Formats: sequence, C-alpha cells, structure tokens
Amino acid sequence: MVVSQPSRAGEPAVLREDALDYTPNPRSVSLARRRAARLVREWGHPDLVDGAALLVSELATNALLHGCLRDRLFRVRIALTPTAVRIEVSDPRGERLPLTRRPADDESFGRGLLLVDQLADRWGTSSRSPGPGKTVWAELGTGQPPRRPTTMSLIHHPPQISNTQNPPYP
Repeated sequence: MVVSQPSRAGEPAVLREDALDYTPNPRSVSLARRRAARLVREWGHPDLVDGAALLVSELATNALLHGCLRDRLFRVRIALTPTAVRIEVSDPRGERLPLTRRPADDESFGRGLLLVDQLADRWGTSSRSPGPGKTVWAELGTGQPPRRPTTMSLIHHPPQISNTQNPPYP
C-alpha cells in the first residue's frame, strides 16, 4: 500500500493506494470486495464502505465474466485522493468495453453497470497501462453527502437507461 504518491498531470494527489492482482475465479470477487471494504474503513471513510464494496464486486465480476483470459490475472486498485475514493479494475481484454443496457425483467444478468452508474459519482474506462487490456474505474466523492440512491432503492426502483443504442458485451 502506498501512503502518498505524486499525481500525474491534471489528476489529484493520491493520499493512499492499494493494488492487488487476482486469479480469474469467482472467489476472487469476494476477496477483493472484503479487502476494499476494510481499506476504505481504515482510510477513514466508513460512510463509503458499502458503496466501495458494491462497486468492486460489480466491476470485478464484469472483469471475470467478460474481460479475463485463462491464466491472466485481473487487478483491483483502490486509491484515496483528497476528493474521492477511486476504484479501478483492470483486465486483459481491451476490445471488450463495458456498455450499459436494459435487461429484460426475466434476465438474471445485465444490471451490474446500472448499479455502478447509479452508485458512483463518476465512472468510465481507459486503456490499460502498461500492457494490453482496459481499466474500468468508478469514483465515490469523499467531501459531499451521498447524492445517489441507496442500494435498496435501486433494487426496488431500477434506473432508466438513456443509452440504448450500444449493444452489451458481445
């Protein structure tokens, strides 16, 4: 874990940072989720623990289902800046970018990015550096009261999708 790091041009300073590579199996998702919750709590943001854990769970599950290759690890990085907790999940499949979609009511999958979109203050993707692949990131603001609905309200009142032109993961 890094306690302080100089920032890249245009990015806020990193106050604390943790990154760990995981094997592409379902158990890794729960390990990453528990680690994120512990770190965010230790870093002094107990109000963001549940949101950070859920974001890690959703992004790591997407990496596992759509972005991992056999024998290639995925990475979870959590960084604390003066304004946000940033969660990044990197995988080796840069050609498979995440897109939100509206799943049918009877579908078991397809709601993860809807949760990410509603829970995170900002989220997006970037090319993985170094190496091939992509990074999907999400941020939770540290200085503002929560401005997103709770997880339970998302379950009972799913958000409306504005981007229905893009297909889901292939």
